[in-house]
Amino acid sequence: MIHTETGFNKNILIAVDASENARRAVSYVSRFLSGISGFKVLLLHVICQPEEDYFPTTADKDKWLDAYKLRVDTMLANFRQRLIAEGFAPADVAVRSTLRYCPSLAECILAERHRAKCSTIVVGRQGLSRSEEFLFGSVSSKIVNHARDCTVWVVE
Repeated sequence: MIHTETGFNKNILIAVDASENARRAVSYVSRFLSGISGFKVLLLHVICQPEEDYFPTTADKDKWLDAYKLRVDTMLANFRQRLIAEGFAPADVAVRSTLRYCPSLAECILAERHRAKCSTIVVGRQGLSRSEEFLFGSVSSKIVNHARDCTVWVVE
């Protein structure tokens, strides 16, 4: 699905979750790029692997994961349909959810960007206050600070 054309990579990764900011990021890409040929979009949601002792039993973990994956699949399908409704060809919009151990969600998103060979990452801004961002960091800030060889769009 994702490809490179004659040296100019038009592959875009949109990192999404269930937040309003993620919806705005998808909407921004759809308004900005729909109808322009050659762009490929990968909608990505990273499922952070829970710590081993987070659930009392493996069955509890599996039950939670199954329910979470169902919500994620529905969310990704809805975002995909929105992009298609706005003018992207169905073949140009892919979805991926991946279960990963993520000490840093930003690092996981950057690794997925590298794996998918995308030249642009689009994320929604979390909306933290300056003091919260200083204390806890933000995914979008970390992506901006650590991304190499790509463009980052932070949508507010």
